[in-house]
This record gives sequence, C-alpha cells and structure tokens, in this order.
Amino acid sequence: MIWLTVILGLVLLVFLHELGHFGVALAVGMRPRAFYIGFPPAVAKIRRRGIEFGIGAIPLGGYVRIPGMHRPAGSDLEAFMGQALQEDPSLAPAVQRVRRDLDAGELEAARTQLPELRRQVDAARLSRGARRSASRAVRELDEGTGSDAYWRQATWKRIAVIAAGPLANVLVAFVIFTGVYLTGAPTSQPSNEVAAVTAHSPAAAAGLQPGDRVIAVDGRAAKTFDSISRLIRGSGGRAITVTVDRGGRSVTLGPRRTMRLGDRWIWGFEPASTLASYPLGHSAGLAASDCWKVVTGTFAAFGSLFHRHGQTQLTSTVGIVRVSAAALKVGFNYYLQIVGLVSMSLALLNLLPLLPLDGGHILFSVIEAVRRRALAREVYERVSVIGFALIILIWVIALQHDLGSSGPG
Repeated sequence: MIWLTVILGLVLLVFLHELGHFGVALAVGMRPRAFYIGFPPAVAKIRRRGIEFGIGAIPLGGYVRIPGMHRPAGSDLEAFMGQALQEDPSLAPAVQRVRRDLDAGELEAARTQLPELRRQVDAARLSRGARRSASRAVRELDEGTGSDAYWRQATWKRIAVIAAGPLANVLVAFVIFTGVYLTGAPTSQPSNEVAAVTAHSPAAAAGLQPGDRVIAVDGRAAKTFDSISRLIRGSGGRAITVTVDRGGRSVTLGPRRTMRLGDRWIWGFEPASTLASYPLGHSAGLAASDCWKVVTGTFAAFGSLFHRHGQTQLTSTVGIVRVSAAALKVGFNYYLQIVGLVSMSLALLNLLPLLPLDGGHILFSVIEAVRRRALAREVYERVSVIGFALIILIWVIALQHDLGSSGPG
C-alpha cells in the first residue's frame, strides 16, 4: 500500500503538469489532439471531442500533443514518406505535388492536397512501419497547416502553453506546503515517534520500525524524547527493553544491548519531529519561503554539479521513491512535504533551457520571435539530442549517488 501511494503521488504530479499544458492550450485556441499519462504504446485510450485520452505503457512521464509544433516542410514530408515511397512508388506524384507547395511556402495549397494524399496512403499496400510513418506525415501536415497550429501562434500564447506545465507544479507545491503548515508541519523539536532506524543497530535487531511511538524504556514510562534519550543513555551498555505503541497496540521489543557512540549510549534510531500548525496567512508565507528555498537549492546543486557536494544534492527517480516511502511510514504530512519538494523540482527541471524540456521550447519561441521566422524541425531535433544527453548525464549522476548511498550505514 505504501509503494502504491508513492507511485500514485508521482503519477498525479505528472498528470497535473500535463493538465497545465492541456488547459492553457484549450484556453488560447490550440486544441490538443492527445493527452497521455505515460508514453505509448497505449494500454488504454478513448477519444472524446476529437481528443485522444490515454494511458501509456511506459510510465516515465506523459505528454499533450499540441498541433503543429513545427512549420511543415517538404523535406520533412519526404523523410516520413520515404519507406512508403519505396514500397509503393505510385504515391510519388501526390507526395511531390504537396512537397512543391510546401517548398514554395504555399501552405493553403498544400492543405488542399491532403484529402487526395490521405486517400492514396489508405489505399496503398504498405508494411506496418511504412504505413505508420506515412500516416504520421499526413497527420502532421494536417495539424501543421491548420489555423490552430502551435508554430503559427503569437509568441505569448506559445510561452503561456509551455510554461503552464511547470507553473502548475509550482502551484501544487505551494498548496501542499500551505496545507502541511495548516494541519501540522514538522518542527526542530523531536518527538517520541520513530522516524528512521539505523541499519545493523540494536533497534534494528529488536525490530523497531519507523512510525512506532516509544512509550517506555525498561518498563519506565517516557512521554518525551528527552526522557527516552536519558533512560537509554543511562543504560551503560546493558540490554534494555523498549515498549512502543504500534498502530494502537503495545509491543515490547528487546532486550537488546545499547551501543556506544562517542561518549554516549544509543539504541540506533532517529526521532520524528513534533508537528505544529499555523494560521492560513502564516502558512502561506512559510510555503512561499519553502518554494524559494527549493529554487535556490536547485540552482546551487546544478552550479556544483560536477563536484561531489553538488552531486549529493541530486536524486533520481529511485531516490525519490525510496525517500517518499520512508517518509510515508513516519506520517502522511512528512510524505506530503516530499511530494511538494518533488513537484517544485519537476517544475525547475522542466524550465531548464534545454530541448526537449519546456524551458527549451520557451527559449526557442523567443528566438523565433526575434528572427521572425520559424526554425526548421531538424534544428529542433539536433539541439534536442544535446539536451537529451545532458539530461541523461544528470540522471546518471543522481542515480549513482542514490545507489551509492543505499548501502549499509
């Protein structure tokens, strides 16, 4: 149940990110053609009012297909139709007519050729791969020459649609942080609840678990962490029992000897913080402060990316899931704080000025506005290769840190 909750939380963040793109695209007149959680192939899909809604088999994100992301070009058409032309040369005259119109910048003329080109593609005897590619060529030509095509819109509309995804995640993080402060946020004051158990410690050997609430040591009642710590330190290394409240029932663990750490005796667990609630205005202010701390912390992490200290501030999906699961064992508000941090991090990552991230599309929208002419698809694709490489590099560095820190402590 814990892992299911963690995964659903991450899926919900992706859904809300894509919902931001989707909603603003509809609002400014760029009607999306598809809305997916995960990437194809589709596990399930349904079409409503010309929009395909689906769940993809690859659970690594999601996407909204906005029509006409690139200006149609004759070279793109021929590239997508290449295999189909080899398998059925009778398609060549129709393809060449459309290409001539595209090369001449006659987009409306090219659009009038679409019904005939679509009819010929449907009638051609093609392999599955060739038909898929040819159908994509027709689809992209249809969407790219339409009046609601992304590349034809005003710069502010394009930036609004792309920025809506990250901004949705920022809003989600702010709402989550505000809710946590309203209902009970962790403070610096330790409680008698267990947050984490040290590996290979007496507490771990005795079966102490995150979420347990310590109520007695050696049968002596202990209502605060200070009293718990005082009783454990006074053991002098002898075996002790620890009684906990676990889901409403009393469980006595041990006896297990305490272990020495410096000049004190410990059992090997970290306490959870006590929770404090605040009024709405104060909660909103604290939430805004937390959001800003994530911004400054993220920039610091990327600024020192290739230094060991900077790498310790990064985490991959593996680390996010592991930390989220541990926080959920302690309490739901602890977990919500992690979800808020992940939502802010997702927003900031997507705003990096790298294609194919949202920040890269915003940057290219500004570039095209300055030069007053759309960039070719191949430019986007070449720059995207560099962006993908950098994103994968960051992910690998984060994954190495996560795997390296998961060993015995």
